[in-house]
Amino acid sequence: MRFEFFTSKDSVNKKILRAALAVGMATVVVKAITTVKDLAVAHSFGRNDSLDAFLFAFMLPSFALNLVVGAASAALVPVLVETRQNDGANAAQRLLSSVMLLTCTALVVVAIGLAILAHLYLPYLGHSFPPEKQFLTREFIYFLAPWLVLSGLATFMACVLNAIEKFAVPALIPILTPFAVLLCIAAWTRPNSGYALALGTVIGSFLEAALFYYLVKKHQIIGVLRWHGIDPRVRSVLSQTVPMMAGCLLMGATPVVDQTMAAMLGSGSVAALSYGSKVITGLLAIGATALSTAVLPYFSKMAAEGDWRGCRHTLKRYVVLALSATVPLTVLLFFFSKHLVRFLFQRGAFTSMDTEVVSQVQRLYCLQIPFYVVSMLFVRFISSVRRNDMLLYAAAINLVIDVVMNLILMRWLGIAGIALSTSIVALVSVVFLWACSFKLMSKREPGMLTAVHAPGRS
Repeated sequence: MRFEFFTSKDSVNKKILRAALAVGMATVVVKAITTVKDLAVAHSFGRNDSLDAFLFAFMLPSFALNLVVGAASAALVPVLVETRQNDGANAAQRLLSSVMLLTCTALVVVAIGLAILAHLYLPYLGHSFPPEKQFLTREFIYFLAPWLVLSGLATFMACVLNAIEKFAVPALIPILTPFAVLLCIAAWTRPNSGYALALGTVIGSFLEAALFYYLVKKHQIIGVLRWHGIDPRVRSVLSQTVPMMAGCLLMGATPVVDQTMAAMLGSGSVAALSYGSKVITGLLAIGATALSTAVLPYFSKMAAEGDWRGCRHTLKRYVVLALSATVPLTVLLFFFSKHLVRFLFQRGAFTSMDTEVVSQVQRLYCLQIPFYVVSMLFVRFISSVRRNDMLLYAAAINLVIDVVMNLILMRWLGIAGIALSTSIVALVSVVFLWACSFKLMSKREPGMLTAVHAPGRS
């Protein structure tokens, strides 16, 4: 089966909605299993040092994965869509083969570098950890190096499948990792050992990568993996990857900064930040990630065709839809945060005192939801028109504001201040990205300002 783009007669907005619902429903299933895994982790670990060390170690390869694969896939999809439309499926296959090999090489180099240099950077990043906790963190980094490569390739192939309008199955495959973690926790002979989490994470990533590779071969997206040289298409992807990677570096530095500063607040603070963000992250995965995953291929097609009115109409429609759904949800989460944390986590090693701390973190984290969901729409539009340099500027602004607000608010609110800082960053980000998107469309559609105010136009 050769891959095809946009064969349905439905409008673009209906296609996006259908794709977002498919991704969202699959993500709900994945997050349900992930929640079960998180409950098992909370019951077994509470906020102990082993969990702190694992979460801190996982943060680093996760950051690297988002840096390499997030940048490469976002830069690839617009070029892939344009190549497929203008030059055919074979040209698209050659492009994908070359970019995938480059991505794999980058992941291997970064994974080896993180492992080899761990003894140099950990004393600085985890300077508040005692020596035995730093040693445990380094062990977990060694353990998670293969995860970086396997999960990175799985994420890359998922983005490629999304680009050819395959959404539901790629969104469901990540269910394998929480299943593997649950099995390892249950089977591990030594209780409360972070090695069970590390092993389950690596096994899950291997299963995901194997299944994704089967799917891309099945749909004949990539033929025999081989290097086809740096042709103009690959060069176009690389030219957009560089600013996107710099933006991802700054954007991904935000959670690294948050967790590093949380580690300064004492034992259990990193775990408290993690628990407090779990529900919010899950909701954003269902909403923001589903919507942003769905819109990128369609924005890319409209941009390739010069359909700026279609882009404007889609942005306007989905901004309103996103705000209508997320604002009431945010209000509910804010007022019922403690009840939710108590219901989800308070059992076993997770005490009522932990509930007090985590519920306050969650309450202030949830304020970011409307801003984050809307900002992802603008991010995908800007990426589709290949102006990733603007995302670099946005990420730089976000990082500066995050550090400053962390320093101010953590003195006032402790670990909850870091959560409030994150929500403030999301507000600033959406305003900046909205301004960038409006400027881009104004340049490409000179009559847009008149059209916006003209009667009878949507």
